[in-house]
Amino acid sequence: MSPAPFEDTVVVAVDGPAGSGKSSVSKAVARKLGYAYLDTGAAYRAFAWHAQRAGVELEEQASVVSALPSFELDEATDPDHFFVRVGGTDVTDAIREPAVTGVVSLVARVPDVRAALTAIFRRIASETAAPGIVIEGRDITTVVAPDARVRVLLTASEEVRMGRRSAELTGYSPEAVGEQLKARDRADSRVVDFMTAADGVTTVDSTELNFDETVDAVIAVIQSRS
Repeated sequence: MSPAPFEDTVVVAVDGPAGSGKSSVSKAVARKLGYAYLDTGAAYRAFAWHAQRAGVELEEQASVVSALPSFELDEATDPDHFFVRVGGTDVTDAIREPAVTGVVSLVARVPDVRAALTAIFRRIASETAAPGIVIEGRDITTVVAPDARVRVLLTASEEVRMGRRSAELTGYSPEAVGEQLKARDRADSRVVDFMTAADGVTTVDSTELNFDETVDAVIAVIQSRS
């Protein structure tokens, strides 16, 4: 199924690997521009959380798919009041725990899951009342919103990404966080190419940039497409 065009909304699609700053940068960009914000990774994490509690066998695709009908996602798109709920339960913090991070790839690799969540993302983008929406994740520029007016690959060196992720997670050693990030990259790379910019996608490398500089760099790309 080909994606529906986004005719009345400025869609900013942001791809990138774990620890590249996608979520925080995209949220800040949306806030500055008065746009909505959609964290697709949070949705996959929420489904992984849901599948774990549903008791499905995460190694078996058919079992994972069986958890889709009972998956009720409520994800806010206001960058100032972001939350994720599953069936009424607030999982905003729970989905960031390593126990969930370690199994996200198992559900994200399932075609039926990706198709179902992609449909949700496109619906959310088409229904937003904001003048624009920043959608961030792993295959946003190529699958979810390949027709977006602005498409950005946000990346950074592995060392920098590990440092950022370690700062986000307290109570875990840098070594453990680093190994988990590398494992996530390896697993996800079997599903999507999130390290190479597709045709028409602008790369923003934040390795040598601080947070504010990275936000400004992404906004500059958006303004250049306006």
